[in-house]
Amino acid sequence: MSQFSQTELKEFKTNVAGDVILPDDPQYDDVRQIWNAMIDRRPSMMVRCTSAADVIHSLHFINQHHLPFSIRGGGHNIAGNAVCDAGMMIDLSLMKGVHIDQERQQGTVEPGCTLADFDAAAQAYGLATPLGINSTTGVAGLTLGGGFGWLSRKYGMTIDNLLSMEVITADGQQRHASESENADLFWGLRGGGGNFGIVTRFEYQLHPVGPNVLCGLIVFPFDQAKAVITRFARFTETMPDELNVWLITRQAPPLPFLPEDVHGKEIVALAMCYAGDPAEGERHIAPLREFGTAYGEHIGVQPYTDWQQAFDPLLTPGARNYWKTHNFSTLEEGPIDAIIEYASALPSSQCEIFIATIGGQTHHALPEAMAYSNRDTNYVLNVHARWETAAEDAHCIAWAREFFARSQPFASSGAYINFLTGDESDRVAFAYGMSYERLVALKQKFDPANIFRVNQNISPI
Repeated sequence: MSQFSQTELKEFKTNVAGDVILPDDPQYDDVRQIWNAMIDRRPSMMVRCTSAADVIHSLHFINQHHLPFSIRGGGHNIAGNAVCDAGMMIDLSLMKGVHIDQERQQGTVEPGCTLADFDAAAQAYGLATPLGINSTTGVAGLTLGGGFGWLSRKYGMTIDNLLSMEVITADGQQRHASESENADLFWGLRGGGGNFGIVTRFEYQLHPVGPNVLCGLIVFPFDQAKAVITRFARFTETMPDELNVWLITRQAPPLPFLPEDVHGKEIVALAMCYAGDPAEGERHIAPLREFGTAYGEHIGVQPYTDWQQAFDPLLTPGARNYWKTHNFSTLEEGPIDAIIEYASALPSSQCEIFIATIGGQTHHALPEAMAYSNRDTNYVLNVHARWETAAEDAHCIAWAREFFARSQPFASSGAYINFLTGDESDRVAFAYGMSYERLVALKQKFDPANIFRVNQNISPI
């Protein structure tokens, strides 16, 4: 890394409208913190950008002085790629503009927005697009890795609803990427992560949703896990696209609809959302109650924005997190038995194994249509190890890795890039599958020096 003078630093500060934060500034430690407390990196400076112009100035300064750098949107990425050591963090979290065009049912979003920001703005008009399930997640990172959530079976992946982007590439140029302009770049940005540039504006197709939806939880005892998971696997193969049902195994949090003596016990929970007429939804979810004898349920009609925040209390920042992930096209006895085996030996009260159900409309795009190519995936399994102290690291990480290895023989192709941790660079090519060689060629074109490398990296060589 080359050095820069105080004069050059002063000039840079003058050029950017946002704050430039250095290690001796009082807010330094607060700004560098991200969601996963396992990540403790110390940038040499952080630029809190307020516009695309600030991003361009930052990238010019980086290129001039050969600085390593990272890009922060929501700071929620499990691998901690938002923050780097001894370089610049380009912090986009203050860029939170959202504009909803009600007539065209389209929304434009800046890269600092969280799901909560976007959902609230769109739902003011009864509109939404498929996003994730935790409202504090950043829209930018989620989108660039593919994106899926409760609405994906009905409306596809997040990237399936992406119309265009404004992106600043490695040469410092701002480009418009869409199906008709810089189409190759648009292809790569839809699933290619942060490998090709810094996106400063996203434009999405929106859909009528809610504002109230039928949603909620049914919680079963863990000793019924085999029957519940097996029935879940068969039910989700034929349910309508309007319905999405996810499965979670963990210790029961203190939910008010559960008896107190259930709190802290291992459970199997079904989480569901019906993106259609609630009365019709009640008919479709009725069979779920027959999967076993439930401890309790909390299902009803509530605002979509509330359901998008329902799991936030289990995913607060400040805990230590480590994930492992597989894709599955079907769930048969092998992976079900592996889930039960490891869910019965959770290493901390916050650990969980969840199965996100996608399929439906996510299958309709061709695998070659965009960088995300895993269009045969029906289930994304995430082993979510979460705990409080460094003393627990080895035990919790070993549990996640062992389950990952135990379930691997049953997995299908590819992996969801947003769920890869920082020690999985060897899985990047596998995650992208048939898209990888084309992504390498695109990297050679737009970032041959690989300056965008603090990510799940696609090397240009």
